[in-house]
Amino acid sequence: MIVIPERGIYLASRSPRRRELLSQIGVRYHLLLFRERPRPGGGEQDLDEAPLAGEAPAAYVERMARAKAAAGWRRMLQRNLLPAPVLAADTTVALAGRILGKPRDRAEAAQILAALSGQRHEVLTAVALKNHDQVEFALSTSEVQMKKLSEDEIAQYVAGGEGDDKAGAYAIQGRAARFVVELRGSYSGVMGLPLYETSVLLDKLRGRSSH
Repeated sequence: MIVIPERGIYLASRSPRRRELLSQIGVRYHLLLFRERPRPGGGEQDLDEAPLAGEAPAAYVERMARAKAAAGWRRMLQRNLLPAPVLAADTTVALAGRILGKPRDRAEAAQILAALSGQRHEVLTAVALKNHDQVEFALSTSEVQMKKLSEDEIAQYVAGGEGDDKAGAYAIQGRAARFVVELRGSYSGVMGLPLYETSVLLDKLRGRSSH
């Protein structure tokens, strides 16, 4: 079991999938939540997830993962919590270099799935681990081949809500698994937290803390 330090790390994410994946490899963690999008009616938010003009998918997920880790670290200090490393991640889908993020609504989710239908796309997940001024970073890139989807398949999937708030408008660990012809890369990375890369970052931190 990786435990850094004894009380564990902070996970700066709302994703239940990332919690499950961390638990799968025996990492002790505490949730450190922050606002990723503006609240209804306005108000403070910790970061803006909109891509920059012309931003490449890899640059985007790296920037977002680092920003989430930094936002989590600020929250930890603001709340006077016991200091511990902060882990954050960001996932996006890219089709021919174009970022396909989380759909704003189900109409956009249907459009995204129609674009992915019968195509090979990339799923990029960046992981950042912040500990004081030190930030470790890793990137996982996987390729997913989707089968040709009918309009009915897209409509039924979107209506079920599984793709709501998911990069690329689908969840590979759910019913969308039947759409995937081939996956090259990291299954856990496509889910939202590449376990190999995450373990490498934690091992680096554990190695430094033992000296």
